[in-house]
Amino acid sequence: MYNRIFKLSDIKYMQRCLELAELGKGFVSPNPMVGCVVVDKNENIIAEGYHKKYGESHAERDALLKLKSNEAEGCTLYVNLEPCSHYGKTPPCVDLIIERKLSRVVIGMKDVNPQVDGISKLKSAGIDVTVGVLEEESKFLNRVFIKNMTQKMPYVVLKTAVTMDGKIGTKNGDSKWITSEESRKEVYKMREQFDCIMTSSNTVIADNPKMEHKFKCILDKNMRTSKNAQIYSQGEIYVATLNNTPLKDNNLDLEALLSKLYSKGICTVFVECGGTLSGALLKENLIDEIYQFIAPKILNDNSGLSCFNGDNINKISGAKVLNIYAIEKIGNDILLKASVLNN
Repeated sequence: MYNRIFKLSDIKYMQRCLELAELGKGFVSPNPMVGCVVVDKNENIIAEGYHKKYGESHAERDALLKLKSNEAEGCTLYVNLEPCSHYGKTPPCVDLIIERKLSRVVIGMKDVNPQVDGISKLKSAGIDVTVGVLEEESKFLNRVFIKNMTQKMPYVVLKTAVTMDGKIGTKNGDSKWITSEESRKEVYKMREQFDCIMTSSNTVIADNPKMEHKFKCILDKNMRTSKNAQIYSQGEIYVATLNNTPLKDNNLDLEALLSKLYSKGICTVFVECGGTLSGALLKENLIDEIYQFIAPKILNDNSGLSCFNGDNINKISGAKVLNIYAIEKIGNDILLKASVLNN
């Protein structure tokens, strides 16, 4: 779609935009993460900015307002997402860019919000516009925003903790503790990055977890969980049952449930559950990413509980394909972060 031959300086400054944008992670939802760099005619950075918090200035405004009214004239502005052209919580960024008389704007990716048409407006004002610098990186950074905006659904990440032979527990359900204390502390930090924690009645009954969080969703079709369970002691709880969720193949309709959560303002969901729910979510193509903790342990028992148990596959070609984008060592465990490719 765009010319893929870009100047090295364009790539360098766009990379800086992405680094700045990351600083807004966890604070700007449901908005995208955006960073901005302003460079003078000698290719020196004269201002930087990023979107710090939902409702506050966008990255372009944050950067440009650090300069005097004439300091940006003839300069180049870099931003990882197309500047907005409509009124929302803040005025349109393109208006300020035009007002400050920048000569060039370099953009990572077009905005998927149909209300935004900043590129056309900039070009109409005579500003040179380059689009597509580090486009794939820009899209990956704002993958949550893209799914929210284009599908009107929350972004779903499944967390699993397994032995090296892929087991989440013994055949009688014992699962404490597969991973290290360091990994469990990492999970606590992960939860804070999501709008909702989702689990199943099976997990609540078997493990009685507390799962401290501001908002939790429990799938409990037949209302089997006790209100004395630890999970009910804290946070806002949404219990999905036969009374409030439609059925699909005699089970709760998971896609309908996620859509309902999105209508409640839930943009991201972190799933912690057993093999039945994780397998069902995977089979229905409702998982966007998997965070898998692998402990250096081998159960060596085919009767042990598997982390996915929701389909009947006869050929390897039917397997789900993932892209591992991060590998970390947490304590004595390995954490894999992977995107599900064939949703």
